Amino acid sequence: MKLTTAQPARHRNPTTKASALTYLIFDRPDLVKTEEFLNDFGLRTVSRTEELVLFRGTGASHFCYVIQRAPKSRFVGLGLQVDTKAEFDALARLPGASAVERSPLPGGGYTVRLTDPSGFRVDAIWDQAPASALSHRPPLPFNSVDAAVRINGTQRPPECAPEIIRLGHVVLELVDYQETCAWYTQHFGFIPSDVQVLPDGSPVVAFMRLDLGGRPADHHTLALAQGFVPTYSHSAYEVVDADAIGMGQRVLRDKGWTHAWGIGRHILGSQIFDYWQDPWGDKHEHYCDGDLFTADTPAGVHAVSREAMAQWGPAMPRSFTKPKFTPASIVALVKNLRRSPDLTFAKLRRLAKIFA
Repeated sequence: MKLTTAQPARHRNPTTKASALTYLIFDRPDLVKTEEFLNDFGLRTVSRTEELVLFRGTGASHFCYVIQRAPKSRFVGLGLQVDTKAEFDALARLPGASAVERSPLPGGGYTVRLTDPSGFRVDAIWDQAPASALSHRPPLPFNSVDAAVRINGTQRPPECAPEIIRLGHVVLELVDYQETCAWYTQHFGFIPSDVQVLPDGSPVVAFMRLDLGGRPADHHTLALAQGFVPTYSHSAYEVVDADAIGMGQRVLRDKGWTHAWGIGRHILGSQIFDYWQDPWGDKHEHYCDGDLFTADTPAGVHAVSREAMAQWGPAMPRSFTKPKFTPASIVALVKNLRRSPDLTFAKLRRLAKIFA
């Protein structure tokens, strides 16, 4: 299938090549309620004040999730790590960049704040002190028809919240799809792994990975999807194996949290997944067994459809992609239809037919 518009595409000479997705930032009116969900989900509290709570997984990262007190709940933005001062300085010279600041958060280092074309905050981080990994249980040994590795033993995964290893990816919905895709490829060196397109060839979802050269990178660290307002779709957190996902589902159900979709296996990225909603309706994904690509793998192009979202598992519920209509979002929709070249009634009708 042919991709008929310019983005997403690799940039020949990006400003930087980000090496990691370091954290996500959310505003929340109730930090206690949010912390309760995230702990049940498997993230560990690092520090807590009346205005700010930080969380981490077991991987070698000081923190991967930031919640800050605010009157309204919203997704604020993300942090991306860069490895050299030259790259960091190049980002600091971009139009609209903030002054360089020393980070007061664990690990320190320096940050410069940018804003992507869709209005999301992007923190570039450099020179953060290394973090130590925490211990986690090893993957359970699995007896297959060709290899029996567990003899005279049983499987008893611990009955507790799954141990989150790390933040894996974030998915955002955009109005200005072309411009925002181009911004991330140009300034942070993201590479499209797979693109989903409408029947006319116009792209509507881009799964993009970090350019780590010959070192394998997750199939996607950032995914961008055409929407009618810029908003958070979901974020994903790696666990050690499928039993951790299953136990996570049991624990979260017993705690009374709202299930969104799963358990299943994705087609693009191949992850075994399970999705849950936090107290504000934002989706969080447990996953394991994701694809890893080196930088030389070319992008794939695929037709977008509900059926293309999973190889097996329950069909994606329509509530999973149902937009949140509010008076403000309806006003924004009308304005964006008039303003953005990426948003048309025809495209909205096609997307609604597929997902609504």
